[in-house]
Amino acid sequence: MFLTTCAILLVQSCSFRTAPLWENFSGEKAFTHVQHLVDLGPRPAGSEALEKSRLYIIEQLKSAGWTVTRSEFSDQTPRGKITFVNLIARFGIKEKNEAAQFFLCSHYDTKSFDTIRFVGADDGGSSTGLLIEMARVLAMSPALAAKIELLFFDGEEAFENFTTTDGLYGSRHFAEELRDSGKAKSVRGGILFDMVGDKSLDVTLPSDSPAGLTRNIFAAADALGQRAHFTYLGGGMTDDHTP
Repeated sequence: MFLTTCAILLVQSCSFRTAPLWENFSGEKAFTHVQHLVDLGPRPAGSEALEKSRLYIIEQLKSAGWTVTRSEFSDQTPRGKITFVNLIARFGIKEKNEAAQFFLCSHYDTKSFDTIRFVGADDGGSSTGLLIEMARVLAMSPALAAKIELLFFDGEEAFENFTTTDGLYGSRHFAEELRDSGKAKSVRGGILFDMVGDKSLDVTLPSDSPAGLTRNIFAAADALGQRAHFTYLGGGMTDDHTP
């Protein structure tokens, strides 16, 4: 988790010509957030535990100076109609509709299983804890933070199998709203974090990742002496970046 964030924050610092923010990132703080989420137990979409995790995320972001909007919507699922809530955070913007230039994203729901108690320490928890800590660090550079939108997607997990109508509920809804608003043209790029808590983490980028962003990430990894941990996936990947 730490090397992932260092590389990403170095990319952001270089892209927007700010001081190296990565030095302020605390892996310990990020893992504390993950532990809090895990302590809530399974957090599938529509659950009381997921609402508790939402309140925690909002509290942490607000304490770091971010303004958080709940984007609530309902969608049909294999288990009936469910209400989902995306969390959208901005820093220091004067106009409510001011477009962001860059997205940093994570899903915060967990997969629902009938046979096991799945608490999503890595899948759903690790990336959320990372993004909460990144929010604290980014707030140290207000000019940079103001260009970024933090997105916490609900409903990434499919209830049965990933299809065009099952899974990625939050990101599909967000992408549709973004296209309809006309703000997509202002966005320079974005990074989605998922399952970044492995002890021996290697960061794998989908083969369809934007070339310029990929070069910047690999260059940042080189600068940190961590290039060996960053590589390409041999194909595409279905996740919240897909919509």
